[in-house]
Amino acid sequence: MISFEALQVLDAIDRKGSFAAAADSLSRAPSSLSYQVQKLEQDLDLVIFDRSGHKASFTDAGRLLLDRGRILSNAADELVADAKSLAHGWELDITIAYDGLLSARQFFPLIDKLSNEATTRVRLQEEILAGSWEALEEDRADILICPTAPSYPQSLKVQPLGFSEGYWVAHADHPIHNEANPYDADTRRKYRSISVADTARNAKTYTFNILDEQPRLTVSSMAEKYHAIKKGLGIGTMPDWWIQKELDNGDLKIIKGSEVYQLEWVMAWKRNRMGNAKSWMIRELPKVLKVIQPLPKE
Repeated sequence: MISFEALQVLDAIDRKGSFAAAADSLSRAPSSLSYQVQKLEQDLDLVIFDRSGHKASFTDAGRLLLDRGRILSNAADELVADAKSLAHGWELDITIAYDGLLSARQFFPLIDKLSNEATTRVRLQEEILAGSWEALEEDRADILICPTAPSYPQSLKVQPLGFSEGYWVAHADHPIHNEANPYDADTRRKYRSISVADTARNAKTYTFNILDEQPRLTVSSMAEKYHAIKKGLGIGTMPDWWIQKELDNGDLKIIKGSEVYQLEWVMAWKRNRMGNAKSWMIRELPKVLKVIQPLPKE
């Protein structure tokens, strides 16, 4: 049986380039390292080092021990770190689900900040429409950031975050801009709508701003919807932070007659399971979502 101490010795010899340098890094005598390696070779009935040259080098079998040993050592370190985290009330993993109107990049500032507190692993999970609430209710997410819903289960805590604005847009050369009443429902019905598929697996799915008998292109993410509208494939609504640059440079145009639409945003979580990482995220998340504007004070 190979010990973690022996694996540590092999790793040090490889990293430092010699028995002497490895011994110095481990605060041990070179002779003790040589003895340990020789005993390991005897116990395993393997030649770990080729000593035929001027400098000892790993054999193929020795290199395999080194590489696989590093995997085991890293796993052991992770095991200890996870155990310490749990002992101090920090979850091993936490999943933040967010409506696809946002992007994962908006949560990146939290990652390094959390790593200063704990080793909790973070998963950022994009959801769409009913799929957002389903992910939270079915425990595929720990915290949810999404637009408000008409009602909520009593088991959820829901905290208002603010609001965002968006526009009805199309490519600057899209023919809808040549219509006399481009935002009229009968006019919009003639042109393809770009929508994002609801990610709900079991809950009833739904759509927004789609007219009966209107041609439709359904994509799987807001990023794809953004590119489809930019390519002139159809019309649709987009948050201002996705398209402000394109509106400014004239690539996209707001559909005449439409109004700025507002969405109210909330953060939600289940009340029954509260670890340190979840509590920390609930405090910190509102600070990084700069694209969501605070609600006006009454």
